[in-house]
Amino acid sequence: MKEDNVTAMNETASRQIPGTIAEGDLVLLWFDDERTYMIEVARGKRASIHCGKPLLVDDWIGQPFGKKIVCEHGSGYLLKPTMEDLMMKASRESGIIYPKDAALLIMKAGIHSGSKVMEVGTGSGSLTMALAQAVAPAGHVFTYDRRDDLPKNAHKNIARAGLGDHVTFCQRQAMEPFPEKDFDAVILDIPQPWDEVQVVKQALKPGGRLVSLNPTFNQIEKMAETLREHGFILVEARELLEREILARGGKTRPVQRMVGHTEFMLFAVRPADSEPQAAS
Repeated sequence: MKEDNVTAMNETASRQIPGTIAEGDLVLLWFDDERTYMIEVARGKRASIHCGKPLLVDDWIGQPFGKKIVCEHGSGYLLKPTMEDLMMKASRESGIIYPKDAALLIMKAGIHSGSKVMEVGTGSGSLTMALAQAVAPAGHVFTYDRRDDLPKNAHKNIARAGLGDHVTFCQRQAMEPFPEKDFDAVILDIPQPWDEVQVVKQALKPGGRLVSLNPTFNQIEKMAETLREHGFILVEARELLEREILARGGKTRPVQRMVGHTEFMLFAVRPADSEPQAAS
């Protein structure tokens, strides 16, 4: 009994030390050969790896993030996952928004802590996670999808990231008015975003930002013209291409594969409605 009490006290103490691993934490297990695993820490759990016997996760509790571990045929490190890791390791049934696009989107749309954000097209929740982290702790994300069964992965991904308090999942059919109003930003990730422009405009604050994500030139061209027809301003499109560089002494060069076209991002601003001028 005494030993059990000592163990419990040690575990409590380790929890109180910033930067240490506790039960329930997510850990990114990174190996020198660039293989990675996202593992939730739980007692009695064993993590299967590619270079030896499964690892007992209990041994990680109380260890600092960044700790090196040695296995049968290699070594790895216990790292704290970033939002990039959470997005790329998200469980998915559809394509995801890549971190490179999410980062620019959040900055261009002016999304920050306290923002009220609408997402139309939940998908696997990869972008939802990034939005929720950006608006926390004082803001909120309302994410809409036509189907109530498809965003199951999104629920799981958001919960695993510990961001559930900042996200509300909603079901809605195309062109239905939104029950919520006064959004600071709206993100559309749907095949025909031009159908939603009028109802989205009604839900956006004056000065609010709109972002539309589409993979083809035809889609962003039609969306851009529709936005202008409805009075939106500052309509502009961007594409980001990401190329990794192998930084090595005397032989630094780009990698042969790169993250090329993922999405076009179309940005626009909803101006304030013109007020009628007083008669002279």
